[in-house]
Amino acid sequence: MGAALFREIMESDMELKARLTELARIKGTTTPVVSVYLNTSWEDEHQRERVRVFLKNELRKAREGSGARCAESDLQWIEAQGEALVSQELFEAARGVALFACETAGLREVLPVRIPFENAFVVAEEPSLVPLTAALEEAPPSLLVFVDGESARLVPLGPEGAGEEIALESEVPGHHKRGGWAQLAQSRYQRHIQDHRGRHFEAAAQSLIGLADGHGVERIVLAGEPRNITALRQHLPPRILERVVGTVSAVRREAASVILGRAAELLGHLEKAEVGAAVDSALTEAAKGGRAVLGLPRTLDAVSRGAVRRLYVLKGFREEGRACGGCGTLDQGPPLACPRCGAPTSSVDLGAAAAERVLAAGGRVDTVDGHEVLGRTGGLAALLRYPL
Repeated sequence: MGAALFREIMESDMELKARLTELARIKGTTTPVVSVYLNTSWEDEHQRERVRVFLKNELRKAREGSGARCAESDLQWIEAQGEALVSQELFEAARGVALFACETAGLREVLPVRIPFENAFVVAEEPSLVPLTAALEEAPPSLLVFVDGESARLVPLGPEGAGEEIALESEVPGHHKRGGWAQLAQSRYQRHIQDHRGRHFEAAAQSLIGLADGHGVERIVLAGEPRNITALRQHLPPRILERVVGTVSAVRREAASVILGRAAELLGHLEKAEVGAAVDSALTEAAKGGRAVLGLPRTLDAVSRGAVRRLYVLKGFREEGRACGGCGTLDQGPPLACPRCGAPTSSVDLGAAAAERVLAAGGRVDTVDGHEVLGRTGGLAALLRYPL
């Protein structure tokens, strides 16, 4: 169980991003795509009831609406999945769940993640992907490592949540057989304890290194008392220390969920700070006329040309614009004839359309919280694959 589960957790980031790219390529269906985001980070029955009522109201609007008619089978599937989630029959540990349905595309997708969503129900020609993109960027493959003077606990964290905890003890009475990475980590630990009596921290470090190197861990959070964390650090090589993004306090008697909560908060703050710094760098590059653009007109032009490798969208950005059915140009203004090729255009949410276009081309999209310059200049910026 250990090998398969750990591998699934650490590879889920790549799998979900690959699925995100596939979803972004769904276009031209004869029935609309229904995209639903639910905040499943509830603490009591009242929060679950709010989600139930939200979903009920949105399904009624979709059935009675005068716009594009959803396939009834799609709505029935969304309804059944939503009820199973609210009743906690599915993905009980997930903090957010995305649902996608489209009868003519054969689409039935349920994606649980460890980042909560704002409740949303979107009926459109293409999947609505910005919330899912933002969640995945906040949840790269990570590893929580607790250590004290005689034990260690390693918990992998992927976009879908926490994996199986691997416990390492200097003495393991009644030790039972385990498979895969859990067994390998424990056996590696025990071997070092036997070969170097008293060198607990070196043994724990070797198990950490094996997991981090073998499964693409991008971020490591160390937990414990400062003296124990310092002792563990002394046995970690530079390539591993570079991935240590912070520490949280913890003691052995605490449940893993409590320690994970502290680690998740630290990782969330870190992601926001890193995105903010990346935007600042992109703005500097744009000011120099390099491989970056700032502002709505120039960014939309770069997206339309397929030149964007990383798009930054200010959180809450909303602006209606147009998409050309001929050349694919995204532009501001009402859905009149395309100024480039003269073909008819349709009304779109420019932020969502730009994000979906970048994702379909294999690029990356980041949602940015509260950036003053980005807010003043239209809410969009981008790093480019090549100068325009």
